[in-house]
Amino acid sequence: MADNSSDGGEVVLNQRNDRNVIVQIVILIFLSTDLLLIVTFFKKECFHTTARYILFAVTLLSDSMFLLLSDILLLMNYLEFTVQVWLCIIICTVAFLNVIVTPVTLTAMTLERYVAICMPLRHAELCSTRSTLCCIHIIHGISSVPCIAVLSTFFASASRSMYKQYMICTAETFVLKEWQSHIRSALQQFYFLIMCIIIIFCYIQIMKVAKAASGENKQSSSKGLKTVVLHAIQLLLCVIGLWCPFIEAAVLQVSVRLFIDVRYFNYIMFTLGPKCLSPLIYGLRDETFFHALKNNVLFGLSKRAI
Repeated sequence: MADNSSDGGEVVLNQRNDRNVIVQIVILIFLSTDLLLIVTFFKKECFHTTARYILFAVTLLSDSMFLLLSDILLLMNYLEFTVQVWLCIIICTVAFLNVIVTPVTLTAMTLERYVAICMPLRHAELCSTRSTLCCIHIIHGISSVPCIAVLSTFFASASRSMYKQYMICTAETFVLKEWQSHIRSALQQFYFLIMCIIIIFCYIQIMKVAKAASGENKQSSSKGLKTVVLHAIQLLLCVIGLWCPFIEAAVLQVSVRLFIDVRYFNYIMFTLGPKCLSPLIYGLRDETFFHALKNNVLFGLSKRAI
């Protein structure tokens, strides 16, 4: 019986090691892709004055920061490395802020597509560089509200001595009482409900324009419609990601091994999954950005060939 138990533990450990290697490879691919796209954005001046590309760069920076911090937390948990609570607070707060920034920015990008297709005469005025920079400040202001709420409830409940304690850093560090998790969940669900309503509204309005348009306008509207659909899928994955902790908590009551499997699947599907859609939507589907990216990857060889 002891040998079987030992073999079983070794299998679980090997499985855990393999999964961590896979996650590291996936994160490395995503971070490398995002870095390449960010470099492409900064090297091409025309992107700096276009609203959708500026907002795209914001999502790339936000996704990259979150991937980096979540990977650090993952490795710390895997190695069972403990840090003081105050340091954990800083890491988790920045990570949580970037979790909210991405979907809020996606909503802003959807509104930009709505203005471009349904209000083309006002697009230059409403989506100017100055307006976009103001929008970025608003995005981060809106995204910081749930962070402030979570931190406030934690500071109100935690003792002063707790900040100097050493522990494994996880998001659950902030949840000292059950009502705190309810507040966090309620805020997140409210945010995503509003964002879903905005995206559905934009989709319906763009669809009306697409049906009435003809020629080049119809093609542009159709492409805008597909972009909104991709944003909706990305936002849906983000919403499901918010429900994952509740699903995992229920599974944990049944089986620890099943909990590990479910948590691994959720991380790949609903945490890393939405991050791979951003490069697809504007990095590969957008013709202008794709040509700039291609030229950047080939070190200008494609441009010289032309």
